[in-house]
Amino acid sequence: MSFVLHGVGVSEGIAIGHAHLASHAALEVAHHVVPEDQVTNEISRLDTAFTTVRKELQALHDTVVSGPAAAEYEAFLDLHRMILDDPTLSTAAKAYIAQNQCNAEWAITQQMGVLMAQFEEIEDPYLRERKTDVIQVVERVLKVLLGHPGYIPPSQKRDGDSVLVAHDLSPADVLQYKQYSFTAFLTDLGGLTSHTAIVARSLNIPSVVALHHARRLIRENDILIVDGNQGVVIVDPDEHVLAEYRLRQSELELEKQKLKRLRTTVAATLDGTVVELYANIELPQDVDQVKENGATGVGLFRSEFLFLNRDSLPDEEEQFEAYRTVARKMRGMPVTVRTFDLGADKNLDHAKRVAANPALGLRAIRLSLAEPQMFNIQLRAILRASRYGQIRILVPMLSNVAEITQTLHLIQSAKQSLRNEKIPFDEKVQVGGMIEIPAAALSLDIFMRKLDFLSIGTNDLIQYTLAIDRADDTVAHLYDSLHPAVLRLVAHVIRSANRASIPVSVCGEIAGDVVFTRLLLGFGLRVFSMHPVQLLTVKREVLRANLPDLIPITQKILKTADPEKIHALLAKLNA
Repeated sequence: MSFVLHGVGVSEGIAIGHAHLASHAALEVAHHVVPEDQVTNEISRLDTAFTTVRKELQALHDTVVSGPAAAEYEAFLDLHRMILDDPTLSTAAKAYIAQNQCNAEWAITQQMGVLMAQFEEIEDPYLRERKTDVIQVVERVLKVLLGHPGYIPPSQKRDGDSVLVAHDLSPADVLQYKQYSFTAFLTDLGGLTSHTAIVARSLNIPSVVALHHARRLIRENDILIVDGNQGVVIVDPDEHVLAEYRLRQSELELEKQKLKRLRTTVAATLDGTVVELYANIELPQDVDQVKENGATGVGLFRSEFLFLNRDSLPDEEEQFEAYRTVARKMRGMPVTVRTFDLGADKNLDHAKRVAANPALGLRAIRLSLAEPQMFNIQLRAILRASRYGQIRILVPMLSNVAEITQTLHLIQSAKQSLRNEKIPFDEKVQVGGMIEIPAAALSLDIFMRKLDFLSIGTNDLIQYTLAIDRADDTVAHLYDSLHPAVLRLVAHVIRSANRASIPVSVCGEIAGDVVFTRLLLGFGLRVFSMHPVQLLTVKREVLRANLPDLIPITQKILKTADPEKIHALLAKLNA
């Protein structure tokens, strides 16, 4: 019987293949009270399980030598090893056994629950989703304790037409499955920043997550159509549907090959307006993908990723090397380093600070100003790297002039300290601010007088404008990038900056969504920054656009508050 499942498409493309069901990783654990004289044995049993898992991860790590996404696999495995060695997991679990005289399985799951509660308090959705890594590590330990096999390989190897269907996938799972050349990944859990999504995008294969019941509803060897563009999975399609999707698949592959030819083409509209297409990156190794897709700069280097998944903060030298590496690889093209955008309950106080409403709490520049020594180390590192390329400093989540003044003062202080030590840097390094709070968008004049450039962070701007927690599934349907208030704020910032001759870019999700490309061009945007894999698709849309045709329709869109009319006008704009 044919049926359709809807989820979240996290990696574009269409795949057709047979389902292969991955074993369910979830394990149920019973609680047992152990005699006092057996407590030591339980602790020893837990230690042995940790050692076994450590060896498993090392063995997996040793298999990563080269090939697609090798860097991602290594990073994920390193993260799991780090979690495994973290005393908040292992030491606390052993203490729990001693205090409660319970079995090792129960102790480790109880400690996992404590860590899960701490992760739930984290504001940043990417960081919050890392709780999945803790679960996956604990499940590996449990499998050893319970004597379960760690891995069941696919029963039948096919030549690239198998679709992996799983409740959830750990990085180690993905690494093990890599040899079978799956044509797509489907999972019940996950989101845009899940490991499955990250790896699928890096491997450039279709993937749909958050399908909720796919693992239960789909049977082994079912024929599946996976539409990563629409987030749709069709199970046991009829011949007519299969033929239709095979045609679409061929067309997409042809388009993909054509897109590669645009890599060195200048992004200019039909009327000759040149548009800069920059890339968003998280780590220095991302620059290779940036160059493969022909970006003309890095519009957003999310430096906070240098601070994550580690016991200690990166020192000045480590940060300097990271920024310098990117600057050198980009060979004179702009590199915009955003100062760390960390939440209040992570890194500094080891997750002990709990904010009632973390989205509105001590994060981003607020945290930087509250921790001036930590901020100074980063500023010195960025400034030192500035002599190796065209580095710019981008300050996140500014809301008032006092924050700008304090930030500029600290930058000057960092510069003076380098001068005193006779350490060279670019004296004219530009400083910009992110516009992601409505208050900043509505008081733009003072921002433009004090800053060299602006970057609109649409993800947070939408969240704060509509009072929608974008990480909360229960209100996710209210997150609307086309809300009239959002569009007017974005257009206002772009036009105000253009009138003042202040460079402005958009680095949020809509910058990489071709649905918005013509609209943003009509607003006057000339600098887009997005995930590297989105660059060529957006470039193609730019090449097809003619500004004189776009402006009248974008004006009409800004004048209407009716959502249906906005959607109709947008469709006309993109026709």
